[in-house]
Amino acid sequence: MRGPIAPPQVPLALSRADAFDDLVRDAADRLERRWPQLADVEFAVQEVPWPQDGAGDGDAVPLGRLVGAGKGRPSRIVVYRRPVEIRAKSRDERALLVHEVVVEQVAELLGLSPENVDPKYGED
Repeated sequence: MRGPIAPPQVPLALSRADAFDDLVRDAADRLERRWPQLADVEFAVQEVPWPQDGAGDGDAVPLGRLVGAGKGRPSRIVVYRRPVEIRAKSRDERALLVHEVVVEQVAELLGLSPENVDPKYGED
């Protein structure tokens, strides 16, 4: 008998990409409770940064990016899945790193320090 090991609603059935999307969504939701103005910001996941995102120019590979608002388009925070996964050894580490990347990008957007955006930033 063949079939899925677990039903779709069980976390085991989530792909790595879906699980990563959930981490970004959780980080964004936590910050939106403290910073309601983030409700208009788009949060997205991209596999890897494009060269125009700062990758490949001799610098370290970026983990995230802030794309400012434009004509009829809201600000957007992008988290790069593959670079984050490479740096994190466990799911807990990955969740922490995703949260830190999102906090750093939100801080840039709001013109604040990461510690002001999330007082627990950098404590773990």
